[in-house]
Amino acid sequence: MNLGIGQIALLVVLALVLFGPKRLPEMGRAAGNAIREFKAALNGALSADSKPEESETALTEDKGDGNA
Repeated sequence: MNLGIGQIALLVVLALVLFGPKRLPEMGRAAGNAIREFKAALNGALSADSKPEESETALTEDKGDGNA
């Protein structure tokens, strides 16, 4: 999906008309935080999938003799 300069300008003007200049920075911050959290969760899930033996050993070590 290639966007030209004119199309990007149209989207920016449309966003300003719909949401106003005061609300756009809030929405940008919220979108950035959501993307950051999504990436962190995705990286956590991928690292958990790639290292299942570490989580299994942690579970077996916790079972121990019960003297925690």
